[in-house]
Formats: sequence, structure tokens, C-alpha cells
Amino acid sequence: MPSYLDFERPIAELDAKVDELRAVAAKGGAVGIGEELTRLEAKNAKALKDLYAQLTPWQKTQVARHPERPHFTNYLARLISDFTPLAGDRAFAEDEAVIGGFGRFAGQSVCVIGQEKGHDTESRLRHNFGMARPEGYRKAIRLMELANRFGIPVLSFVDTAGAFPGVDAEERGQAEAIARSIDACLMLDVPNVAVVIGEGGSGGAIAIASCNKVLMLEHAIYTVASPEASASILWRDSARAQDAATNMKITAQDLLKFGIIDAIIPEPIGGAHRDPEAMLAATGKAISGAFADLAHLPPAELREARAEKFLKMGRK
Repeated sequence: MPSYLDFERPIAELDAKVDELRAVAAKGGAVGIGEELTRLEAKNAKALKDLYAQLTPWQKTQVARHPERPHFTNYLARLISDFTPLAGDRAFAEDEAVIGGFGRFAGQSVCVIGQEKGHDTESRLRHNFGMARPEGYRKAIRLMELANRFGIPVLSFVDTAGAFPGVDAEERGQAEAIARSIDACLMLDVPNVAVVIGEGGSGGAIAIASCNKVLMLEHAIYTVASPEASASILWRDSARAQDAATNMKITAQDLLKFGIIDAIIPEPIGGAHRDPEAMLAATGKAISGAFADLAHLPPAELREARAEKFLKMGRK
């Protein structure tokens, strides 16, 4: 059974009725059951389409966090062939919140870096819910520098609530590691593309997303701090997360208007979790287009365009 979000209760009720009618039809039920089933399926599809056409920022936040939403490892398995992971930052330890390595995308060599949240309790704990420590960002830096040395484009997948805020991370230089990772992104001589597939939270996200092209899934979010954290800071009340989400302009549609991102990747009706395969295919197509736009640019122009892209943010 699919997991329904709170605002999807009307859809859940319709789905239950559809399933009930399908079960009756399968057993050779009453005459005319097929017509009623067709009518109800059409009603259900329209209700889902209408609901997702007018999601609030807080509802989009819930969709971006949906437990069944495709994670980085799903994109990795579907889009990257011959993937060889590289572990460790060569300074302290391996951080499994960040997965990175080299493989082939559409037949071309790429360096792939992504944040993995995990899909069950065991994997979520192993990946620390996608919240990286300094060693995760230093691993990303190592991979980007290696890719730059051999002229290999860099592809990043962003899905994190933010960098890990623990004492141990701060002791090992969390802010410095994030700053150096941003600098490594900005100084690349090769094209780099980032895709926000779920949550893009704070410096933990931009550390691997300071790219020539930043793509974002239709119902993903990208923000300086989570709505809950922002509500705690602004109003001393995390319960006002819905107000924070509305006022912070965290949706793909708002961010495209502001020039923070470059393109929105449409999701299947009802969100990426309802048709993961279609979402993975659409993302691959969008990535191909982004790299094609950058393929003709020499290193100096790539760096200049990347720097100008971020410097002009916030200008009137």
C-alpha cells in the first residue's frame, strides 16, 4: 500500500474505493461494474491532478520528504553505468551521507556526487539521513579535483536537510569544509550540473550545487534553512513551519523566477514517488540537455559563467 500524506486523504479514500471495485470486477461482480469503475478511476485521476496543481509550499515540503520518493541511489542505478565508488576524504574517515565516484552517463565519463538519505531505518542511520559531516564534503572536494585533472564533467544530486550540526562535525571544521567545497565547485574547468531531487538544505546543499546548471524537480524544495528551523529562529516556535515555508519562497517555481535555479523537471502527477521510473527517465533527459548546453564552452568561460550566475543572485 502506498504511503499517503495528510493532505492526500481524499485521494486515499478514492483509491480504496477503486481497489474495492477492481476486486469485485475480478470476481465477476454485478453487471455494470466496469462502467462504474471507469468513472471512478477518471474521478480519482482528476482529483489527484487538481490537488497537485495547487500544492502549497508546506505541502511541497511534505512531498519532497516523502519516504517513497526516489533517492540518489535510485538515480545512480538507473542513469549511471560502470559506476566505481571512491571512499574516504584521505584525512579522517569515510562519510556515507555522501556517495561519489566515476561512471558513465549516456556513454560519457562523469564524476557523480550525491547525498543519500536511506530508505529504511538501517540505511538511514548508516547514511546519517543524508546529513554530511566535514569528511563528506572533503571527499566531494577530492572527487571534484580528480575530475578536473582529467577533464571529466561533474554531476551532483542534492537531497539533504542540511549539513550535520553535531559537535563532532563542528570540531572537525564543518564550515571550512563546506566553504572549500563551494570553492571547488566554482573553480572547476569542466561543466558541472546539479539536480535538487528532494530537499536542498542550506550550505549542506550548495556545497555540491554551485554549478553551471542547477535543475530542480517540480515538487522539491531548496532553502537556506528548513521551515522548522526558520520558524524557530523567526518566531521561537517550530510549529509555525508552515508559515515559514510560505514566506521563504522555497519552491522550484519561486526559485526559477528569482534565477536561483535554471530549470524545473516536471514530476509525474501525484509526485515522483507515484511513478519513479518516469521520474528517473525525465531527469536523465534534463541532465543530457544541461550538459549539451555547456559542451561547447571553454574552461575560462565555464568558470566565468558560473561565477557570474551566483554573483548576480539578489541583484535588482
